[in-house]
Amino acid sequence: MKKLSSLLLMATLVFSACNFDNNKPSAYHDNANREDTLTGGVKLIPITTSKGVFNVWTKRVGNNPKIKVLLLHGGPGSTHEYFECFDSYFPKAEIEYYYYDQLGSAYSDNPNDSSLWNLPRFVEEVETVRKALGMDSSNFFLLGHSWGGILATEYALKYQKNLKGLIISNMVPSIPDYVKYANEVLGPKLPKEVLASIRAFEAKGDYTNPGYLKIITDYYYPEHVLRMPVANWPDPVKRTFARMNYPLYLKMQGPSEFGVVGDAVLKNWDRKADLKTITVPTLSIGGEFDTMDPKAMEELSKLVNDGQFLYCPKGSHMSMYDDQFTYFTGLVKFIKGVDARK
Repeated sequence: MKKLSSLLLMATLVFSACNFDNNKPSAYHDNANREDTLTGGVKLIPITTSKGVFNVWTKRVGNNPKIKVLLLHGGPGSTHEYFECFDSYFPKAEIEYYYYDQLGSAYSDNPNDSSLWNLPRFVEEVETVRKALGMDSSNFFLLGHSWGGILATEYALKYQKNLKGLIISNMVPSIPDYVKYANEVLGPKLPKEVLASIRAFEAKGDYTNPGYLKIITDYYYPEHVLRMPVANWPDPVKRTFARMNYPLYLKMQGPSEFGVVGDAVLKNWDRKADLKTITVPTLSIGGEFDTMDPKAMEELSKLVNDGQFLYCPKGSHMSMYDDQFTYFTGLVKFIKGVDARK
């Protein structure tokens, strides 16, 4: 009996040792030998432009040499801050990811020079950031949300050889289609008197009138940008909107998310015909209540060569908040699936 007890004890100890070995701490949070350890993952990257050299701000979270996701925020002129909800999902999946404020946004330099606010320059900025962060086709996933989706599309059309995967979140491949959807589908869903007021401001070209912007914020944003009362929006979102570079936003997008009006730089942007040249694995994400047509975002996934569509039935333009579980479950599945390919 004593011999049997001793054997059982020995077996238990051996099993425990093996189990311990199989559950060694992950290296995900190990910052040893990282050049950004002193700054907690923050790295300022110099960007050369026709108007001089400026710094853009980036911050790394986690370690995973096979998966590195660069987050392109919306706007233009928004900030990285609304991506902070990624902290609740990506670390658990051991995905290395990078916050990044584009030139003119938040912690990055702001040259305050409108000649720099154009797509080709922003694309070269992303390429400079990629090189500085050591990303390549073996590990580089690019996620662009809203305006960031336009920028990610343009980057892929020029530099897809550097990508492992592409994510276009809540963005259609055509601004004219976006404007048409806002005017013909979403606009008529507003109360008649509200839509009449919006049209009156627009007829006068009075896009920056506080009254116009208040109507959009009170009636349009809680339905199609983030589906909750604006006063209850999550803190990262509030901070993002409070720090918006409005002159940059106005020049490229126009005064609001209710389509693109006036002579905004992006007004005629349309890349539908060029998507067939994108061959890297691509995920398009769209929400049912988005400012963009979810069917057009699904179509995007079919126009590229290797596309998937993630539909968020409760989601709006910021589906990472109002349909969070669907958004992150699908996003992580896509990234892991691409990484698992031979």
